[in-house]
Amino acid sequence: MAKVLEFKLPDLGEGLTEAEIVRWLVEVGEVVAIDQPVVEVETAKAMVEVPCPYGGVVTARFGEEGTELPVGAPLLTVAVGAPAGLDPAGASPSSAVPSTASTASATESSGGSGNVLVGYGTGAPAARRRRIRPDRLGRTAAQSPGPDAPGADALALAPAASATAPATDAPAAAAVAVLNGQGPVPVISPLVRRLARQNDIDLRRLEGSGPEGLILRADVDGAIRQAEETAAATARVARAPAQAPAAPAAPAAERIPLRGVRGAVADKLSRSRTEIPDATCWVDADATELMAVRAAMNAATGPSAGPKVSVLALLARICTAALARFPELNSTVDTAAREIVRLPGVHLGFAAQTERGLVVPVVRDAHTRNVESIGAEIARLTELARTGKLSPAQLTGGTFTLNNYGVFGVDGSTPIINHPEAAMLGVGRIMPKPWVHQGELAVRQVVQLSLTFDHRVCDGGTAGGFLRYVADCVEQPAVLLRTL
Repeated sequence: MAKVLEFKLPDLGEGLTEAEIVRWLVEVGEVVAIDQPVVEVETAKAMVEVPCPYGGVVTARFGEEGTELPVGAPLLTVAVGAPAGLDPAGASPSSAVPSTASTASATESSGGSGNVLVGYGTGAPAARRRRIRPDRLGRTAAQSPGPDAPGADALALAPAASATAPATDAPAAAAVAVLNGQGPVPVISPLVRRLARQNDIDLRRLEGSGPEGLILRADVDGAIRQAEETAAATARVARAPAQAPAAPAAPAAERIPLRGVRGAVADKLSRSRTEIPDATCWVDADATELMAVRAAMNAATGPSAGPKVSVLALLARICTAALARFPELNSTVDTAAREIVRLPGVHLGFAAQTERGLVVPVVRDAHTRNVESIGAEIARLTELARTGKLSPAQLTGGTFTLNNYGVFGVDGSTPIINHPEAAMLGVGRIMPKPWVHQGELAVRQVVQLSLTFDHRVCDGGTAGGFLRYVADCVEQPAVLLRTL
């Protein structure tokens, strides 16, 4: 007799309490191996594949794609412990494909793999996924226990009965639901049976769309929708006046759930505005010399020439030099202890707009990197952000954020601090403007710099000093040479 084990959504770390099902990687009836990924979920941090710590046959899935589940909620159930004489996919004992007996036995003896995310826990190789053959389900339906027999609704995986053995001694090879004494109903999923009971759906009146007439959840969902539509139509006819048709309903407002990345951003920004007494100062700077330096660096050839340098990489290096002079802005506030915590290293976050929304990848130990190293790391993290492959660790732990909103064609903004950091520098677009240069009016490349800071960690003098140093480095890049 197989043992049905329940696999719940594990703790995904980083304080995450829920996840949204993006894509199921297995179907009900498939055979899974220990640590095989079974579902892809999206958290507030990233998209990850969740492996199952049990090996056996998937008997039920909980939640459709797009459903948001809390940590600890059931994900699926797996039947483990099948005898070695029968492959769950219906293969004969002489088949070269191994059964799940050894996998299930190892799982039961160890209590599961303990795996949480792919890349952690046991390293058991993933077996080929196989589906239970519907023709075997049909052959064993007549051997299923009656509705009054113990375990009539349970899933049993056992060896096929031999030709000479009595029919009463042959255990069931698949799940068959018996709702009354009129014969078996081809249903393999406990979830389908429960869904039908909850909505008063008679499974005997349904025609299954699965192989060999197997009733699937889609069949039950369709019956539920049809019943609801029929009831709604009947109610509309009863309410509508006989002399005139009802007026068309006004279009309903669109409602977009705040969940996933968008929900996490909303929570963080709301918390920032609620907890941090922020202030903003800004200055226009002549970036002509900075753009000239960048052009010269990118035009260099020969063995000493490195990869192309971006404006964002130059500004990031300027920020790390400014934070070394004004460490008050590389800190956080411990509200419980009423202390300002000055952080020893700079982990520089930069805002990146992706199809999934705004994310802030973090360049670790930016204070130890030069312009070329920072630029390479920014390029690597940006590519991961665009493809949705950033891990939660790459999106957390920042101490200061740089936001280049100039790429959207805007001149200025008032950044909202990325809680629990103490400051954010915003950079507008660099564009030609009239500017007084060396006592004469000239057309120069001008940029607006905006600094939003936590007024609890410093006063305006410190914030102004930081911003002025950044502007001086933009206008005269040679100033930065003193700190290199």
